[in-house]
Amino acid sequence: MESIKNKVLSYIKRIHKPLLLLTLLISVFALVMIKSAQRAYYTNYFKTQLAAVLIGYAVAFVITLIDYREYGNFWYLIGGFCVFIMLYTLAFATSVSSSGGVDARAWINIGGRTFQPSELVKIGFMVTFAKHISIVKENGKLTRFFHVALLGLHALIPMILCHLQGDDGAGMIFFCMFLMMAFGAGVQLRYFLGILGAIVIAVPLAWKLGILEEYQKTRFTAVFHLDDPAFDSDIIYQQVQGRTSIGSGGLTGQGLFNGPRTTAGTVPFQHSDYIYSTIGEELGFFGCVFVLLLLLALLGLTLRIALSARDTEGSVICFGFFGLIASQSIINIGMCLALLPVMGVTLPFFSAGGSSAMCLYFGLGLIQNVWIHNGRGERTMLRKNYAPTGFVG
Repeated sequence: MESIKNKVLSYIKRIHKPLLLLTLLISVFALVMIKSAQRAYYTNYFKTQLAAVLIGYAVAFVITLIDYREYGNFWYLIGGFCVFIMLYTLAFATSVSSSGGVDARAWINIGGRTFQPSELVKIGFMVTFAKHISIVKENGKLTRFFHVALLGLHALIPMILCHLQGDDGAGMIFFCMFLMMAFGAGVQLRYFLGILGAIVIAVPLAWKLGILEEYQKTRFTAVFHLDDPAFDSDIIYQQVQGRTSIGSGGLTGQGLFNGPRTTAGTVPFQHSDYIYSTIGEELGFFGCVFVLLLLLALLGLTLRIALSARDTEGSVICFGFFGLIASQSIINIGMCLALLPVMGVTLPFFSAGGSSAMCLYFGLGLIQNVWIHNGRGERTMLRKNYAPTGFVG
């Protein structure tokens, strides 16, 4: 009994307490806002989200018990599973379509509930790509074009699979994670400039050659026509209403559980993609800023842990999570403020969505893992006498 008590106290002593406390604050705030936003619906999104959060915390705790480098040693199993589940989703997914041309196959049914595998693959990508780039760097080959190209190919796999599923929003997040992880590992600036040049060339070609679907083009052009009465009102409806709800809150908002537009369900998907509109209407400018401060604090703590990591693998895992949270936050808030096109990207932790929320907590478990196991205790291994293999010779 005394031994268990000592282990619990030792674990509590080693975790990053500010990160845990901040995460708990975000969790509670997000659950309250989802409870408010679901008033216009018959579905109990709060109950689903609460279950996802609790599962997320439980699995995150388990993730922290085994050294993150041991997960990296099994990159081939994690990577293989990620590719398999994405291909399985492509073949057997529940299709989500609309009259606007959207036809996404990114969700599968598990026990009568939908699950979005790409959310879990984001966490797997953090592990496999961190292992890949750490080996390349340790072998002194991070400056060689061939090995940097292989890193790009690694990142392209989930991006292409997301595109085939009709979920380019998730593909964009993978791209941002790749950029952040590569930058954090010290990939030379010339490669980033090369990527920028390729984008400048590729985007007009994708537009001209029909690689982008018509509804995607419309979403981009809609941002510049939100106040144009001649533009298709169905296309701009969500962004116009979301922007209006945020503006209607003023400085202090109309009160929690008291927003009339939220009660009426004026903004489509106000519980998920557009939860920021509910926050703006009911808590006003101050509520919106508070959300930004919480997310910025989370990014700051993640960056601090990344910079304090004692190896490339741990640091790059943290940079991957940083890229995930930063890109999703910027894209989601940008589209809610009608500054960016609608991309179907959720606001991290705040948007209702069981698979998204649950997997984000898995990511937090990895960040805590990096903090706990970077020379702050004995290394817990999955198997003994294991000599890790690399991606390069």
